[in-house]
Amino acid sequence: MSATAGSAIRRIGARELLTEAELSSLREKSEWKGIALIAHAWVVILGSIALVAVAPNPLTYVLAVALIGSRQLGLAILMHDGAHGSLSRSAARNLALSQWLCAFPIFADTLAYRRYHLSHHAHTQQDDDPDLVLSAPFPITKASYRRKFWRDITGQTGFQQRKAQVLNALGDPSRPLVQRLRHFGQKLGPQLAANAVLLAGFSMAGVWWAYPLLWLVPLLTWMMVITRIRNIAEHAVVLDADDPLRNTRTTRASLIERAFIAPYFVNYHLEHHLLMYVPCYNLPKLHAILMRGRYASSMEVQPGYREVLRLATALADTEDRPGIQRMRGGARTGEDRVSAGF
Repeated sequence: MSATAGSAIRRIGARELLTEAELSSLREKSEWKGIALIAHAWVVILGSIALVAVAPNPLTYVLAVALIGSRQLGLAILMHDGAHGSLSRSAARNLALSQWLCAFPIFADTLAYRRYHLSHHAHTQQDDDPDLVLSAPFPITKASYRRKFWRDITGQTGFQQRKAQVLNALGDPSRPLVQRLRHFGQKLGPQLAANAVLLAGFSMAGVWWAYPLLWLVPLLTWMMVITRIRNIAEHAVVLDADDPLRNTRTTRASLIERAFIAPYFVNYHLEHHLLMYVPCYNLPKLHAILMRGRYASSMEVQPGYREVLRLATALADTEDRPGIQRMRGGARTGEDRVSAGF
C-alpha cells in the first residue's frame, strides 16, 4: 500500500522497543565480526572457483555461479553495513573495508550509495522514497515475474545497469573529451582498478578465465535475480506504508535461502529499519527480542521467500500488461543511485 499525499509516518523510538542495556549491546560494533563476514564471502567465492578448476562440468559451474552471485550480493550487503558505519569502530577502517573489499569489486561505491540510501530510511515507502520504484509496481502477475526473471538470469538487467553506470560516468556528451574521461576516472576508476587486481590475481593463479566466467557472469545474472527477490521481500506488497512495523518486511530464511538468496542477515530488514545502526550480525538477536515484545503481533514477518513471491505475484493473469509498468510515485533517484551500482 502506497502512502497518500500529506500522510505522516508513525515513529517508534528505540527505547519503546528495548531496554538501555539491550540497546547498548546491540549497537556495539565488533572489530573482527565485520572482517570475518567479508573474509567468508571471499573464501566462498575463491572456493567456488577452485571447485570448477578442479572438477569442471556443467553442474559445478552452475553451482559456482549461484554461490558466487550470492556472495557478490553479500558484498553489497556488507557495503550497506559500511554505509551505516557498522563494519568497524574506526571510520577510516570502515570506509576502507567497505570500498576496497566490498563495493569496488562489484562496481559499486559506498559513498554514493550512502547519500541516497539514508533518504530511503528517512522516507520509507513515501512518495519521496528513492527506492519506492523497486516496490511500487507490485503485486504483478506470474507472467510478468517470469519475464523479469528471464531478463535477470540472461544478463539483460545487469547489462542495462552497467551501461547506465558507464554513461553516467562519462558525463555530459557536450563536454570536451578530456573532461569526460576525467569524470569517468573519478566515477569508475577505483572500481576498474579493483577489477584489474582480480583479473591479475586470477591470471597469476592460472585461472584467468574465472574473471569473465565466474566473476562477471554471476554479477550480471544470479546476483540480479536475487537482488530483485531481496527488493521484493523488503518492501513490496506491505500492509501499511505509514507504519514502521508494517512498511518493511522481515523474511525468515532457511539454510538454503541463506546460502543462495539472503546472505549475511539481509532477511532481517524490518529490524534494520527500526534500528539502522545495529550491525547486521546483531540483527538475529534484535529479532528475537522484538518477537518477545509488545509489538510482535504487529510486525510484518513472512515465513519464507516462496511466500513473499506468492504475495508479489498475486495479480490475476487477466491483468497482465506486457511492456506497461505499474508505478506509484517515488523520488527521482539521481546520479548517486546510478553511481552506487547497487
